[in-house]
Amino acid sequence: MKHLPKLNLILIAVSVLIIVLGFCLMTGEPSGEVYNPDIFSFRRITVGPMISLFGFVSMIVAILYRPKKK
Repeated sequence: MKHLPKLNLILIAVSVLIIVLGFCLMTGEPSGEVYNPDIFSFRRITVGPMISLFGFVSMIVAILYRPKKK
């Protein structure tokens, strides 16, 4: 079984951080007893999921990336 090169591991770590950032952007005050219109904010509905999607795609690229041999 081959191990991933150091560059791949760094790219995977960066991808995980991007995914966590996207999920953090989706968090916020819940809409409990009183209606909270902030649950439909642009940050929570659009920006957070797009950043998370980018993180998941970059994770796939980080796993499949092969450094060029010299």
